[in-house]
Amino acid sequence: MEKIINIFGDSIVCAGYVDEGGWVSRLRNYLEKNNTEEATVYNLGVNGNDTDGLLKRFKIENEARTPDLIIIAIGTNDACYLKSKNDNYVPLERFKDNLLEIIKQAKEFTSEIIFVGPTIVDESKTMPNIWSDDEFMDNKNIKNYNDKIKEICQKNDLLFIEMIDLLNEEDLEDGLHPNSKGHEKMFLRIKDFLVENKIV
Repeated sequence: MEKIINIFGDSIVCAGYVDEGGWVSRLRNYLEKNNTEEATVYNLGVNGNDTDGLLKRFKIENEARTPDLIIIAIGTNDACYLKSKNDNYVPLERFKDNLLEIIKQAKEFTSEIIFVGPTIVDESKTMPNIWSDDEFMDNKNIKNYNDKIKEICQKNDLLFIEMIDLLNEEDLEDGLHPNSKGHEKMFLRIKDFLVENKIV
């Protein structure tokens, strides 16, 4: 029986710029080669997505694909701020509300819901970001968002895969996005988690 897996997130999920494919592509390839149960993996990552943007498309994307498993890797763009740390793209309280709404909508489709936490950044390239003098990302702030995801997962009895401790600065392409080595590390951690928990 086919297992449909919808994976939502931002550019780190999308990862179209990595020649060997990002962690989602690697997971899809692994499942195609090693899984006795047929699995269809949909990469639903969108560049620049935060939880505000994800909520605008979340339900309709799931209605189109009827998932057995939903994986959500979001939060880095929410934690980005403009000039002042009090001016996050998505303030922490709204981030929390968005996550709760995402979970509510996800449960309309499946009870198998997993969150993947954000990764670190190289602050020498993200304070400000190399592509915008007005945008800033720092690891302390990202950790606050990571901790909020973890807290909500614990309260809602959902699985959470920690990523904030995984990558080093040399695993990052531009200070934010993982390079091939970084994506391989992410893939291995996520794959091992899914296998050990008998999800795939």
